[in-house]
Amino acid sequence: MSRIPVLLAAAVAASLALPAAAQSRGDWTMGVGVHAVDPKSDNGRLDATALELGLLPPTQVGGSVRPTITAEYFIRDNLGIEVLAAAPFQHDIDIRGVGRVGSTRHLPPVVSLQYHFANASAATPFVGLGVNYTTFFDEETTGALSGTRLSLGDSWGLAAHAGVDIAIGKRGALRIDARWADIETTVKVNGVNVGKANLDPLVYGLAWVWKF
Repeated sequence: MSRIPVLLAAAVAASLALPAAAQSRGDWTMGVGVHAVDPKSDNGRLDATALELGLLPPTQVGGSVRPTITAEYFIRDNLGIEVLAAAPFQHDIDIRGVGRVGSTRHLPPVVSLQYHFANASAATPFVGLGVNYTTFFDEETTGALSGTRLSLGDSWGLAAHAGVDIAIGKRGALRIDARWADIETTVKVNGVNVGKANLDPLVYGLAWVWKF
């Protein structure tokens, strides 16, 4: 995780000598990029006693990389509302000491209110706060849970966003950014509630942003 602040600082330092365009009320931007979803470690402990599996060790949901797209409309100078969408992320689900027990796919759209710190350089930092909705689907089981039905409930939570846009040309910018999302999902096996998984992932990557 510590690599991200270093990358952001390096990007800012490398572009201080270049002019940047301010974001004005009524402007639109669109970004296309690639981002990694990296859930936190030890996402939760499942109690499958009712299924004669007992208290399972901590679960681990693996990371995933997918293309993303954003659109932002500026309701005031430097203040915008952004919507994030992505191709479905796919994650393996492991139980410590047991191995892979399943997989799932999810969509994590986010709506954020963002402020861009316009300045005399080409590097425009920004911060945002919003709401994340995550829906899970295509759950599959294997290994210790093979033959069971796994389902993960949808999740609502806060999301934070920070990054920097590095202007390249009049209407283009390279974006380096990171997000955090509060994602907590109810886990059911064969319809029985066996606990919760707290994913709370960091989402980080690169994008190209166009201004309209």
